[in-house]
Amino acid sequence: MSSSKEIWVCGEVLIDLIPQKGSDTKAAIVGGGPANTAKALARLGFDSHFIDGISTDAYGQKAKAELLADGVKLDYAKFSDKGTCTADVSLDANGSASYIFTIDGTATFDFSHDWLPDPLAIKPAALHIGTLVILVEPGATILHEWASKVADVAPIVFDPNVRSSVVGDRDLYQAAVAKWAAISSVIKVSDDDLAWLYPDRNELDIAKEWIADGCALVVITKGADGLVGVTADGVVSVPGVKITVADTVGAGDTVGAIVVEAIIERGLASLTGDVLVEVLARAAKAAAITCSRAGANPPTKAELEA
Repeated sequence: MSSSKEIWVCGEVLIDLIPQKGSDTKAAIVGGGPANTAKALARLGFDSHFIDGISTDAYGQKAKAELLADGVKLDYAKFSDKGTCTADVSLDANGSASYIFTIDGTATFDFSHDWLPDPLAIKPAALHIGTLVILVEPGATILHEWASKVADVAPIVFDPNVRSSVVGDRDLYQAAVAKWAAISSVIKVSDDDLAWLYPDRNELDIAKEWIADGCALVVITKGADGLVGVTADGVVSVPGVKITVADTVGAGDTVGAIVVEAIIERGLASLTGDVLVEVLARAAKAAAITCSRAGANPPTKAELEA
């Protein structure tokens, strides 16, 4: 179906402002789930193109430099002098984080049809999309129209990556997820996301519903408990890989990259049964490596195959 080797990853790159122990200062760390996935794909050796608005301000320059350093291509990014979205992180006594996001009017959510790449002309190999861009208007509507065209030529891998601290309206969130699920070939979602989105429902029932509606594969990440894959052929699971955890930042985003890798190298139709078990085991290993290191620091292909 696809004629180019390009993998498109669309969504936000932002700056997390993280409190420093024993100091009043905060460290500016490049974040954003989609940016982490683009980085993970580039480290796996793919032609990874990141699609977002990136500011020319100091934070935007930092984000740009880090993405380029990992080999992510920014040919389709839109550079502007609007500000960068920031997530100001506060940690309570137990170390659990809360966030205050600066979103409105930033370059980060500034999507328009006039600069998004033409899927029919380029025919990417896959599109990975998700996190906050599916919710923040007017960009979210524009991206859905655009992604609906991408879906005609390439599989869409959708990661809701729920941010209930930003949008706490469950009905609104459910509606957005349903709309994106309807055009997606693959949905990668965490058990925490499902528990928040559908508190009264069984996660496998939700996954099977998405499959019945035309999605080919649902991957549910369960942290230390591993991964579950659901297809029309049934349900498979793999355990987590035991590791000393530095933090879990970027683990799910790394899983998304491994799923895209499998689609490119094996074909979406083959991702069932034993093949899917193999892919999920590789994803569990990759996520464990990411968790063993501070921040979103996904493995290279060589590290994964060592």
